[in-house]
Amino acid sequence: MGGVKRVRTATTAGPVSGGVAGANLGALRSHNTALVLGLLRDAGAEGISRLELAERTGLTPQAVSKITARLRAQGLAAEAGRRASTGGKPRTVLRLVPEAGHAVGVHLDRDELRVALVDLDGSVVAERRGELDLGAGAEAVLGAVCGAVRGVVGGLGAGACAGTGAGADVGGGGTGASGGGLAGVGSLLGVGVALPGPLDHARGVLHRVTGFPEWDGFPLRDALAERLGVPVVVDKDTNAAALGLAVGGEEGAAGRSFAYLHLGTGLGAGLVIDGSVHRGARTGAGEFGHQVIQLDGPLCGCGNRGCVEVLCLGAVARGEVAEAARVLGVAAGNLVGLLDIDVVLLGGRTVAGAPGTYVSGVGEVLGARARREGTGGDAVPVRLAPRGERIVAEGAAQLLLAPLFGRGDD
Repeated sequence: MGGVKRVRTATTAGPVSGGVAGANLGALRSHNTALVLGLLRDAGAEGISRLELAERTGLTPQAVSKITARLRAQGLAAEAGRRASTGGKPRTVLRLVPEAGHAVGVHLDRDELRVALVDLDGSVVAERRGELDLGAGAEAVLGAVCGAVRGVVGGLGAGACAGTGAGADVGGGGTGASGGGLAGVGSLLGVGVALPGPLDHARGVLHRVTGFPEWDGFPLRDALAERLGVPVVVDKDTNAAALGLAVGGEEGAAGRSFAYLHLGTGLGAGLVIDGSVHRGARTGAGEFGHQVIQLDGPLCGCGNRGCVEVLCLGAVARGEVAEAARVLGVAAGNLVGLLDIDVVLLGGRTVAGAPGTYVSGVGEVLGARARREGTGGDAVPVRLAPRGERIVAEGAAQLLLAPLFGRGDD
C-alpha cells in the first residue's frame, strides 16, 4: 500500500438517535418512540394494541396515541387488524412495516468485502460479496465499498447508481465521490461498517489494524459519509457481530452476558455484558487475539510475541485444527475466568471450516477448567454462532437499526 491518504472533512455522522433518555424534550421523545418501535418489532405480524403499548412502556395512552400516529404518518407502522377485548369494542392492533426502513451492513475484512441490505425486521434483502485487498490503498478500498453499497441499495429508489443490481459480485465500479450520494434513497437510514480493530468507534477513526499499520489515524467514517451522503457508523467486526446477536433474540445470547469469538483472518472477541456491547473507555475492549499466552513465542503482527492469534492461526496453517481449537480454548478460559460470562459463541470463516472441532475443542478446555475449580457441572457452554459468515455484515447493519429500537448503545 502506497500510504493511506488522510481525508479532512467537516462531515460528521453517527448512530441514529434514540435509546438514551436525556434532559431535553427532543431526546425524551426519541427514547419513547424507540420503546414503542421496539415493542412493535417484537410483536411481529400479529401486532400489538395501543393499550398494551401503554402498559408495557409506562407511557400514558395519550402519549402512545401521539407516537403511533406519527409512526403511521411516517409509514413505519400500520394497522394489523382488530383484536377482541373484554367489556369493550375490539382494539385496533398495530404492526411494524419492515420495508419502511433499511440499513446497509459492510464487513470489511483483510481480503474480502461482504455487504448486506437489511430491513427493519433484520431480514437480509440483498447482499454482495467479493475479494478485497485491504492493503491496496484508501482510494481502491473506499471505491470498492461505495460501489458495493450502491449496488445493494439499487432497488430502493432514486439516488442509487444504475447498472449495479443487487446480488452481483463486488466490483471496482462506483469509485470516488463522483459516483453520486445516496441521500435521495428515502428508506435508507445509513451504513454500518465493521472491520478488524483496533479503532475508535466513537470518532470512526482507525488505529493500527494488525498487519496494516498504514491505516493508523484514517477517518474512515467521515470519508465514507462524505462519499455516500448518508450517516455512517464504524465499529470492530467482533462488536458488530456481538450487537447483532444481542438484539436478534438468539438463543443463549439475548439479554445475557456472553463472548463472541471470531476466528477468520484474525482473532478477536465481542463482549456483551447484561445485554449491552462492552467497548471500554477508549472503545478498545475485545482485543482478545493479542493476549500473550506463550512468553517468547512466535512474533505476532501486532509486534508482541506469543499472542493467541499468531499461535492459533499458525496451527491452522499447519493443518492442526485440533491444536488451534485447544489454543482458542485456553484463551477463552482466561476470558471466562475474568468475566464469568454465561456462554461462549464461536464464529468466523476459519471456524466455519471445521465447526464441530472448534466447538468441542474449546468446550473440552473449558470443561477441564471447571472441573479443576470444582464447578464441573457448571462449565460455560460453547456454541456455534448463528447466521454463518454473514454474521458480521448483518451486525454492522444493526449499528444503525438497534438504536432506532432502543437497543443500541453509543
